Amino acid sequence: MNDIISPENLVYKKPDLMNDTPMHYCAGCSHGVVHKLVAEVIAEMGMEDKAVGVCPVGCAVFAYRYLDIDWQEAPHGRAPALATGIKRLWPDRLVFTYQGDGDLACIGTCETIHALNRGEHIAIIFINNAIYGMTGGQMAPTTLIGQKTSTCPYGRDPKIHGWPLNITEMAAMLPGTCYVTRQSVETVAAIRQAKKAIRKAFDASMTGKGSSLVEIVSTCNSGWKLPPVKANKWMEENMFKQYPKGDLKDTTNE
Repeated sequence: MNDIISPENLVYKKPDLMNDTPMHYCAGCSHGVVHKLVAEVIAEMGMEDKAVGVCPVGCAVFAYRYLDIDWQEAPHGRAPALATGIKRLWPDRLVFTYQGDGDLACIGTCETIHALNRGEHIAIIFINNAIYGMTGGQMAPTTLIGQKTSTCPYGRDPKIHGWPLNITEMAAMLPGTCYVTRQSVETVAAIRQAKKAIRKAFDASMTGKGSSLVEIVSTCNSGWKLPPVKANKWMEENMFKQYPKGDLKDTTNE
């Protein structure tokens, strides 16, 4: 029995920075996986005592309950502005925001674009599940054409609701950004790639390269009214067409 749980046989364990608090996220939600990756990267960088996360309003409003680091709570959409102040006051800290698509791409569009354009040395983690998950499944700026939500029950119509907002492509055009990427966490391979992206963004913020944006295309099986496995399949078949994965900009080696 001791051999089974010995360190050389250990293949997985909960990251040390993650608290034992039961998560409030729905079963199958991508948030838990991304939380784990953030915790692992911070620990691997040795930044446990110098990391400051900024969580907003939305599904991630309780992010501070799960990762044992310093956190600040921002008003809806204002996380990049708050992160800017923290990083400028304490430039030796690893400062990042953790935001959903409604928070970042709608209510916080101004703060997001201007913080990135200024080249603030922060990292923004952007969870895009194409819906307002916390408040009832309303249409978000990232909702796909034809996708049904509680506020567009017949599907998003561009003539009425406009087009999906690819804010990550916009970020890649800004001179202040040094690393802009789009990843996902639905498979082991995707999770590993997402972790590398988060690490690169965090490293860039600590070396003064500029702003980084890591979009994670995610599922919201509750909002989409799909079980987790089918939600992943729907994401792969629909979300990736509008939001293709990969690095959009990388000047971190320049």
